[in-house]
Amino acid sequence: MAAYSQTSLLIFSILIAFSLFKPSQSQSAGISVYWGQNGGEGTLADTCATGLYQYVNIGFLTTFGNGQTPVLNLAGHCDPPSGTCTGLSNDIRACQARGIRVLLSLGGASGSYSLSSADDARQVANYLWNNYLGGSSGSRPLGDAVLDGIDFDIESGSGQFWDELARALSGFSSQRRVYLSAAPQCPIPDAHLDTAIRAGLFDFVWIQFYNNDQCDYRGSVDNLLARWNQWVSLVPSGRVFLGLPAAPGAAGGGFMPPDVLTSQVLPTIKSSPRYGGVMVWNRFFDQSFSSAIAGSV
Repeated sequence: MAAYSQTSLLIFSILIAFSLFKPSQSQSAGISVYWGQNGGEGTLADTCATGLYQYVNIGFLTTFGNGQTPVLNLAGHCDPPSGTCTGLSNDIRACQARGIRVLLSLGGASGSYSLSSADDARQVANYLWNNYLGGSSGSRPLGDAVLDGIDFDIESGSGQFWDELARALSGFSSQRRVYLSAAPQCPIPDAHLDTAIRAGLFDFVWIQFYNNDQCDYRGSVDNLLARWNQWVSLVPSGRVFLGLPAAPGAAGGGFMPPDVLTSQVLPTIKSSPRYGGVMVWNRFFDQSFSSAIAGSV
């Protein structure tokens, strides 16, 4: 009887522990947002204090690679050459204290960036590690705060060597974890990141379902859902996010009203084990979009 009771208690304890600590898709899903391209969007600390976001991408490092001196562009927020962006370290730490992952986004829709070789990719990785991640440098543009990772928003140039850059950055995780994300366009294959994505190098893939009428929302969700299914089958690892503009003015097309998203799209895509949440472009335009969908993400 005593042995039976002890066995029952052990099984019961294991079941309780499993229920408490097993991975939960609903708990891990969240909203990712881009910040940094409009001085009127508020501070980084204020963005994180809204409680709406689990990931913030600081954009953008617009010039790098091919022997170029890297250039950080944060619009009207601060001026990197004069050193006024180092004050963002306190904001970054405030966000991280809330459990929010803060990443530096590379590229963007305009800029001068490319990789000329695998060695060039490794040099860029070393620069990023020492100036934004866990390394050290005498000229860290954002100060001494250590970012959580790097986002690849590559929208120009060739698709060569981005996988090499991702591998080199991943190699630093033996010293301190480096999270990697990618922001491909919704057409398949992505013109720039296809090789890197198929190699399974990214922790998060937030797909831009906008500015592409073949796969974004234009009054019907059918094409979008069909393409989502293709993407989750293509991405070999990591979590996949549905990227959307936060307002009609945020993109050239693809804005989806929040009620359409919560009633016609999220109930379907959340069934995928790869589902990670929603990516929003961008904080300046996100006056009410994320607050309207947060309870359904």
